[in-house]
Amino acid sequence: MAQLRRNHSSQNKGLQTSFKLVVFFIFAVIALTAGLAYFKKQLTGLSENTTEATFDYSLRTFLPSSRGEIVHHKHYSLSYAEQHEQAEWVAYTMNRDMLSKPNVARFEFFNLDTAVKTKSATHRDYNNSGYTRGHLVPAGDMAFDTAAMRETFFMSNISPQKKAFNNGIWKELEENVRDWTYKNEMLYIISGPIFQNASQKIGKEIKITVPTDFYKVLLDYNSSEKNGIAFIIPNELSEKRLEDYMVTIDEVEKITGLDFFDSMIENNVEENIESKINKKLWKVSDKRYQLRINIWNHE
Repeated sequence: MAQLRRNHSSQNKGLQTSFKLVVFFIFAVIALTAGLAYFKKQLTGLSENTTEATFDYSLRTFLPSSRGEIVHHKHYSLSYAEQHEQAEWVAYTMNRDMLSKPNVARFEFFNLDTAVKTKSATHRDYNNSGYTRGHLVPAGDMAFDTAAMRETFFMSNISPQKKAFNNGIWKELEENVRDWTYKNEMLYIISGPIFQNASQKIGKEIKITVPTDFYKVLLDYNSSEKNGIAFIIPNELSEKRLEDYMVTIDEVEKITGLDFFDSMIENNVEENIESKINKKLWKVSDKRYQLRINIWNHE
């Protein structure tokens, strides 16, 4: 009888071990599935909280002139300059509704833009270059939606920027643009690099031109009196005020060779908008200027 009890006990232990293995296997599959789903969301920008916003796509028919390949993403368009391995411009609209939505988590993966036929630069091309991966369409402008945020991390939207420029005056300009958008309800925004006498390049395999300056063109086209303004800022540390870099849109067109609003606005109105600026309509935040001088320039 003792022997029979021992055999019965061994069988029970075997069944218990098998049951534990099955349970462990089930939990492992569940964990693996959840992990893969999370990783997929990080790579694709998908989220249960992703929302569909209302956009004014009509401006896509009034894009700037282009010397490169025009690529349309859902939330912005760009012209990719193959010889410089970056966009010569990005263009999009931003409105108050986008800024009023809760911010999604910041995306952290810089991805190859497969929509660029000639292939964009990769994040590795910036490694140990001494330059940051500077956004042309700011991640903060697209923080209302996970998929929109992800699009800003395509390498076609990235340009080599000095750290003090990216963290400093470029950041200050981006934050002021969001203020002006909220005030004016909607802005049409164009940004890009300037390669005036640029000779420095980074990258081991793909050679990326380091811009000497960057520009940003803003158009308030919803107001009764349409008005615009532009900025040209050197790619370096600055302690000057943003007002010192305000220029006419004509000046940006002259230095870049681009045409921004051809056929978008009646000729006489376009000429008036592009040849004049009214700094009073674009008030710069003193608080953000002090933050840049005291903190951002030194980060």
